[in-house]
Amino acid sequence: MRIIHCADIHLDSQMTANLDKEKAKERKHEILDTFLRMVEYAGNNNVDAIIIAGDLFDTKTFSAGARNSVIDSIASHPNIDFYYLKGNHGGGDRFIEAIKEVPDNLYLFADNWKRYNLYENEGKRITLSGIELGDDNVSTVYSSLLLDPRDFNIVTMHGQITTYQVKNSSDNISLSDLRNKNINYLALGHVHEYQEGELPPRGKYCYSGCLEGRGFDECGKHGFVLLDINEDDFTCKTEFVDFANRHLYEIPVDISDCKTNTDIKRKIDAAIGLQKSETKDLLKIVLTGDIDVDCEKNTEYLAKILMEGFYFAKVNDKTKIAVDYNDYELDASLKGEFVRIVKADESLSEEEKAEIIRCGFQALNGEDIEL
Repeated sequence: MRIIHCADIHLDSQMTANLDKEKAKERKHEILDTFLRMVEYAGNNNVDAIIIAGDLFDTKTFSAGARNSVIDSIASHPNIDFYYLKGNHGGGDRFIEAIKEVPDNLYLFADNWKRYNLYENEGKRITLSGIELGDDNVSTVYSSLLLDPRDFNIVTMHGQITTYQVKNSSDNISLSDLRNKNINYLALGHVHEYQEGELPPRGKYCYSGCLEGRGFDECGKHGFVLLDINEDDFTCKTEFVDFANRHLYEIPVDISDCKTNTDIKRKIDAAIGLQKSETKDLLKIVLTGDIDVDCEKNTEYLAKILMEGFYFAKVNDKTKIAVDYNDYELDASLKGEFVRIVKADESLSEEEKAEIIRCGFQALNGEDIEL
């Protein structure tokens, strides 16, 4: 039996944190397209079921187009069973309420444990149990989970795993309270990157992560987990499938020895080459290091150059100015006098002095001051 575990799709996310209106709209459509492509992948690769472990939609407000596309995709794949956990982003109830006729292959969960038999033959069963976490069931969620040790048991939940139960918090999932519960695979949602770990004595927990990175806090590979369960001996192979249309990368670049924008661009290109990013990807370059006060550095110009080769690029400046006051101690020029005056001001921190000197040098050189 083959099962896809996905979560945190966040359809109809606004995507405006970094992108202009046109590209934000395009990315919003791409997230929906990636979900639909995943369903097509399932249909073409003998997948029997898809577990959506929460947060299919981003908010309570979503478009009729996205809703209808999801329902049409589910209904048009009757050989695949969809198991939908609502999660905690509020769109789940609205999504179900807006469906005129729930497809026969769409299965839901409630605020008490609901169990489905995914496979059953001669006493062998593969089961899926899930629960919508809330304030009303936080005190009983673990004690009420009862699973047959003879079965291959999958459990799906949405929340942040913790070592121990956090009282009165429905957003946390206690791993210690799920031990010895006969769980083979804990399909989780809420964390937006792929993670997995052991769940003794017989299973493991796994966050599939989101299908598409939406911001630079969701960098790297994104996709879903494919479970391949042997129906005879219940051995299970899992594989993370990188399925995102675009990837986001945050790339630190040390420019301590750079003097010009050309030097910096050369360093950036080398770092991008090591990352092996593609032109369709989104990049955040973070400049680091201690640079000379005379260093020619224009982040706006550098970002514009990068935008010519990538879907989106931005350059953040985290460098520090290194001022060697000895170089200006006996300098009779206006720059030397300026540096000595700033150095003598005890009300300023070293960082403030370096920044004032940098801006002052740009002004003395007739350059636009980059703040």
